[in-house]
Amino acid sequence: MTNRSDRIRAILTATFNPSLLEIEDESARHAGHAGRNGLPAGETHYRVRLTSPAFTGLSRLAQSRAVHDALQAEFASGLHALSLSLSTTNK
Repeated sequence: MTNRSDRIRAILTATFNPSLLEIEDESARHAGHAGRNGLPAGETHYRVRLTSPAFTGLSRLAQSRAVHDALQAEFASGLHALSLSLSTTNK
């Protein structure tokens, strides 16, 4: 079985064909946070930096919704928080 970071990477790569994709597990910074809901430490809070031409013409809200929609199964299985930095070009 793969870890959540690997699954997120696979989903976002397949969905958005990114030119840049960075994923950081920030779960340790949220130890004791209510969002863990009894889950083991880790794999609940992530920071994602994603650059993709698929975002061209989309508002920031639409970009964020697209990512959240793509990761719906991860949210359903314990992903609690996602900090996003999204763009159409590398900055």
